[in-house]
Amino acid sequence: MRALLFTTGSPFARGIRIILDELGLDYERREEITTPSVQQRAKATPTLQVPTFWDGDITLWESTLIADYLLTTYTDRSSATPPLAESIWRRATRWQDKLILSTIQTFGTTVATISQMKTSGVERDGNMYLIRCVERLPHLMAWLEQQTVSQGEGFFETVVSVQDIFLACWIRFIENRPLDLDLKLEDHPKIESLLGRVDQRDSFKNNPILWWEPGVIGYADDGKTPIYDSSTGSS
Repeated sequence: MRALLFTTGSPFARGIRIILDELGLDYERREEITTPSVQQRAKATPTLQVPTFWDGDITLWESTLIADYLLTTYTDRSSATPPLAESIWRRATRWQDKLILSTIQTFGTTVATISQMKTSGVERDGNMYLIRCVERLPHLMAWLEQQTVSQGEGFFETVVSVQDIFLACWIRFIENRPLDLDLKLEDHPKIESLLGRVDQRDSFKNNPILWWEPGVIGYADDGKTPIYDSSTGSS
């Protein structure tokens, strides 16, 4: 039996949900709309984080490791064009591919820190650590822009990579949260093109960006009032 523990708004978990969809794998959705107690979460993972993935007797946490396991274990690919990559890295460029993925995860962890601190009421002004987090993002974006192959393709040219998926999840997370972060996508045309390519895939459409509850797709101009998908009937 396969199962995935995730919170509704987690970009880390959204990336894994997209990969599971790409592979056509059924799984039990252990979705948490709000964060559980430490004791409850510790029963699933000592990291107290999501996602956590079960596949028979195997239990895994940390999204990069889960992605590596899924692509290595399940080799069938859907008919989607371009196809999902066979692995998280290519033999000829193994360390560069892993460096790109690690850098994207640093990007994600940085954004998660900013988001969590803001949710907790900690503002960036005067907080040197959070200021450094914000300052890190344009440097990461500039470097990642240089690593993409060309406009219209992602990091692996003719396939969709885990790198493409994870970066897209984080950028769309930023755009759908009141974080006051401007990534200046117009200055990163190859990344912007990458986003447009993956957004059209069924796996992304089937696993949309969500906040703490289903149906929230963004925020009003005040940065606080949630906007609901009209098809959900929420208000």
